[in-house]
Amino acid sequence: MHHEERHIRDLIERWAAAVHAGDLDTVVADHADDIVMFDVPPPQDGVRGIDAYRAVWPPFFVWQAEGARFEIVSLRVTAGADVAFAHALVRCGSPQDLAAHPDRRLRLTLGLRKESGRWFVAHEHHSFPLDTDGEPER
Repeated sequence: MHHEERHIRDLIERWAAAVHAGDLDTVVADHADDIVMFDVPPPQDGVRGIDAYRAVWPPFFVWQAEGARFEIVSLRVTAGADVAFAHALVRCGSPQDLAAHPDRRLRLTLGLRKESGRWFVAHEHHSFPLDTDGEPER
């Protein structure tokens, strides 16, 4: 594995562990000030900027503290000299959700850029596939 890809993989795994632990400072640590995130819940036009990104996490952490999981199942990273992208599948759900739908995965895509020798997440996208009724699986 390329050195940059290993470094980015470590960054993403550290971020996912912080999400699961409810550690807001570590969740936002490697994100660009101009982060754009498209998430499962609203707003439909996304979350823009580090302050807005920081603000969406506390309600998720409350849900997470009730026993929900957030675990990377698979992760693939492709890195160039100053831009990179990664995509992952994540087990994300309450114990009841995961028992009812054990194969359901959150899809995660990240776009990163390198500034002054450091990698930052500049774009983050979370989604669940639609179920057979055309409704998002939850």
